[in-house]
Amino acid sequence: MLTTYDRLTHRLSAAAPAVLPTLSRLVFAGVLLFYFWSSALTKLGPGLFGFLRPSDGAYIQIFPKAVEAAGYDFAQLGLFHWAVVVAGMWAEFLLPLLIVLGLLTRFAALGMTGFVVVQSLTDIYGHGVAGDDLGHWFDAASASLILDQRALWVTLLLTLVFLGAGPLSLDRVLARSRPLSPPTQQS
Repeated sequence: MLTTYDRLTHRLSAAAPAVLPTLSRLVFAGVLLFYFWSSALTKLGPGLFGFLRPSDGAYIQIFPKAVEAAGYDFAQLGLFHWAVVVAGMWAEFLLPLLIVLGLLTRFAALGMTGFVVVQSLTDIYGHGVAGDDLGHWFDAASASLILDQRALWVTLLLTLVFLGAGPLSLDRVLARSRPLSPPTQQS
Protein backbone atom coordinates (compact mmCIF):
# COMPACT_ATOMS: atom_id res chain seq x y z
CA MET A 1 0.00 0.00 0.00
CA LEU A 2 2.81 2.43 0.84
CA THR A 3 4.59 1.58 -2.39
CA THR A 4 1.46 2.48 -4.38
CA TYR A 5 1.12 5.69 -2.42
CA ASP A 6 4.79 6.56 -3.06
CA ARG A 7 4.41 5.86 -6.78
CA LEU A 8 1.31 8.06 -7.00
CA THR A 9 2.83 10.93 -5.05
CA HIS A 10 6.01 10.75 -7.12
CA ARG A 11 3.92 11.24 -10.27
CA LEU A 12 2.10 14.15 -8.68
CA SER A 13 5.41 15.75 -7.67
CA ALA A 14 6.75 15.30 -11.18
CA ALA A 15 3.67 17.00 -12.66
CA ALA A 16 3.66 19.90 -10.18
CA PRO A 17 6.12 22.21 -12.04
CA ALA A 18 3.85 22.16 -15.09
CA VAL A 19 0.43 21.99 -13.44
CA LEU A 20 0.76 24.42 -10.51
CA PRO A 21 1.99 27.49 -12.42
CA THR A 22 -0.53 27.00 -15.22
CA LEU A 23 -3.35 26.49 -12.73
CA SER A 24 -2.17 29.48 -10.67
CA ARG A 25 -2.28 31.74 -13.73
CA LEU A 26 -5.74 30.44 -14.66
CA VAL A 27 -7.05 31.04 -11.12
CA PHE A 28 -5.43 34.50 -11.08
CA ALA A 29 -7.18 35.32 -14.38
CA GLY A 30 -10.53 34.04 -13.14
CA VAL A 31 -10.44 35.58 -9.67
CA LEU A 32 -8.14 38.63 -9.63
CA LEU A 33 -7.54 39.98 -13.15
CA PHE A 34 -10.79 41.94 -13.41
CA TYR A 35 -10.64 42.91 -9.73
CA PHE A 36 -7.36 44.73 -10.33
CA TRP A 37 -8.38 46.12 -13.73
CA SER A 38 -11.65 47.47 -12.27
CA SER A 39 -9.68 49.11 -9.49
CA ALA A 40 -7.23 50.61 -12.00
CA LEU A 41 -10.11 52.03 -14.06
CA THR A 42 -11.30 54.01 -11.03
CA LYS A 43 -7.90 55.68 -10.94
CA LEU A 44 -7.90 56.88 -14.56
CA GLY A 45 -8.42 60.59 -14.97
CA PRO A 46 -10.60 62.14 -17.65
CA GLY A 47 -9.68 62.40 -21.29
CA LEU A 48 -7.07 60.92 -23.55
CA PHE A 49 -4.26 61.45 -21.07
CA GLY A 50 -6.17 60.08 -18.07
CA PHE A 51 -3.41 57.52 -17.63
CA LEU A 52 -1.12 60.44 -16.71
CA ARG A 53 -3.67 62.49 -14.77
CA PRO A 54 -5.18 60.23 -12.13
CA SER A 55 -8.66 60.81 -10.76
CA ASP A 56 -9.18 62.43 -7.38
CA GLY A 57 -10.45 59.06 -6.18
CA ALA A 58 -7.06 57.54 -6.94
CA TYR A 59 -5.40 59.86 -4.47
CA ILE A 60 -8.11 59.16 -1.88
CA GLN A 61 -7.64 55.39 -2.32
CA ILE A 62 -3.86 55.44 -2.06
CA PHE A 63 -3.18 58.41 0.25
CA PRO A 64 -6.34 58.80 2.35
CA LYS A 65 -4.69 60.56 5.29
CA ALA A 66 -2.58 62.89 3.13
CA VAL A 67 -5.66 63.90 1.12
CA GLU A 68 -7.62 64.53 4.30
CA ALA A 69 -4.73 66.55 5.79
CA ALA A 70 -4.68 68.66 2.60
CA GLY A 71 -8.40 69.38 3.06
CA TYR A 72 -9.14 67.47 -0.16
CA ASP A 73 -7.21 70.14 -2.08
CA PHE A 74 -5.38 67.84 -4.49
CA ALA A 75 -3.19 70.70 -5.72
CA GLN A 76 -1.37 70.51 -2.36
CA LEU A 77 -0.14 67.00 -3.12
CA GLY A 78 3.25 66.86 -4.74
CA LEU A 79 5.18 65.00 -7.41
CA PHE A 80 5.78 62.06 -5.08
CA HIS A 81 2.03 61.50 -4.62
CA TRP A 82 1.42 61.78 -8.36
CA ALA A 83 4.24 59.33 -9.18
CA VAL A 84 3.02 56.74 -6.68
CA VAL A 85 -0.59 56.98 -7.85
CA VAL A 86 0.36 56.73 -11.54
CA ALA A 87 2.75 53.83 -10.87
CA GLY A 88 0.07 52.05 -8.86
CA MET A 89 -2.50 52.56 -11.60
CA TRP A 90 -0.16 51.26 -14.29
CA ALA A 91 0.86 48.34 -12.09
CA GLU A 92 -2.79 47.34 -11.69
CA PHE A 93 -3.17 47.21 -15.48
CA LEU A 94 0.17 45.81 -16.59
CA LEU A 95 1.29 43.31 -13.93
CA PRO A 96 -1.95 41.24 -14.04
CA LEU A 97 -1.79 41.23 -17.86
CA LEU A 98 1.81 39.96 -17.77
CA ILE A 99 0.82 37.20 -15.34
CA VAL A 100 -2.11 36.03 -17.47
CA LEU A 101 0.03 36.05 -20.63
CA GLY A 102 2.85 34.32 -18.82
CA LEU A 103 5.32 37.02 -19.84
CA LEU A 104 8.02 38.09 -17.37
CA THR A 105 5.88 36.13 -14.96
CA ARG A 106 8.25 35.87 -12.01
CA PHE A 107 8.90 39.62 -12.12
CA ALA A 108 5.19 40.43 -12.51
CA ALA A 109 4.17 38.07 -9.70
CA LEU A 110 6.82 39.54 -7.40
CA GLY A 111 5.57 43.02 -8.28
CA MET A 112 1.98 41.99 -7.59
CA THR A 113 3.04 40.48 -4.26
CA GLY A 114 4.54 43.83 -3.27
CA PHE A 115 1.43 45.58 -4.57
CA VAL A 116 -0.87 43.41 -2.43
CA VAL A 117 1.28 44.02 0.65
CA VAL A 118 1.19 47.81 0.11
CA GLN A 119 -2.54 47.63 -0.67
CA SER A 120 -3.16 45.74 2.57
CA LEU A 121 -1.06 48.13 4.66
CA THR A 122 -2.90 51.10 3.10
CA ASP A 123 -6.23 49.48 3.95
CA ILE A 124 -5.14 48.87 7.54
CA TYR A 125 -3.28 52.09 8.34
CA GLY A 126 -4.81 54.49 5.82
CA HIS A 127 -8.44 53.39 5.75
CA GLY A 128 -8.62 51.84 9.23
CA VAL A 129 -9.60 48.30 8.27
CA ALA A 130 -9.82 46.33 11.52
CA GLY A 131 -11.87 43.74 13.35
CA ASP A 132 -13.65 41.13 11.27
CA ASP A 133 -12.54 42.75 8.00
CA LEU A 134 -8.91 42.42 9.09
CA GLY A 135 -9.53 38.92 10.39
CA HIS A 136 -7.56 36.43 12.44
CA TRP A 137 -5.72 33.35 11.40
CA PHE A 138 -6.54 29.99 12.95
CA ASP A 139 -10.19 30.81 13.57
CA ALA A 140 -13.35 29.39 12.02
CA ALA A 141 -14.01 32.41 9.78
CA SER A 142 -12.22 32.31 6.44
CA ALA A 143 -13.55 35.34 4.60
CA SER A 144 -11.73 38.28 6.15
CA LEU A 145 -10.44 40.80 3.65
CA ILE A 146 -6.80 41.02 4.70
CA LEU A 147 -5.45 38.08 6.66
CA ASP A 148 -7.49 35.41 4.87
CA GLN A 149 -8.11 36.52 1.29
CA ARG A 150 -4.88 38.37 0.70
CA ALA A 151 -2.78 35.64 2.30
CA LEU A 152 -4.21 33.30 -0.34
CA TRP A 153 -3.50 35.86 -3.08
CA VAL A 154 0.12 36.17 -1.98
CA THR A 155 0.50 32.38 -1.82
CA LEU A 156 -0.86 32.10 -5.37
CA LEU A 157 1.56 34.82 -6.55
CA LEU A 158 4.54 33.28 -4.77
CA THR A 159 3.84 30.01 -6.57
CA LEU A 160 4.52 31.92 -9.79
CA VAL A 161 7.58 33.65 -8.35
CA PHE A 162 9.17 30.33 -7.39
CA LEU A 163 7.94 28.07 -10.23
CA GLY A 164 7.60 30.51 -13.12
CA ALA A 165 4.76 30.61 -15.64
CA GLY A 166 4.62 26.96 -16.64
CA PRO A 167 4.63 25.34 -20.06
CA LEU A 168 1.72 27.31 -21.57
CA SER A 169 3.27 30.75 -21.44
CA LEU A 170 5.04 33.39 -23.46
CA ASP A 171 8.01 32.98 -21.12
CA ARG A 172 8.37 29.40 -22.38
CA VAL A 173 8.02 30.49 -26.02
CA LEU A 174 10.68 33.16 -25.57
CA ALA A 175 13.00 30.77 -23.73
CA ARG A 176 12.80 28.31 -26.63
CA SER A 177 13.45 31.02 -29.21
CA ARG A 178 16.73 32.26 -27.78
CA PRO A 179 19.88 30.18 -27.72
CA LEU A 180 21.40 29.34 -24.40
CA SER A 181 24.72 31.06 -24.01
CA PRO A 182 27.47 29.18 -22.25
CA PRO A 183 28.64 30.61 -18.94
CA THR A 184 31.55 32.97 -19.33
CA GLN A 185 34.93 32.06 -17.89
CA GLN A 186 36.61 34.66 -15.77
CA SER A 187 40.36 34.94 -16.05
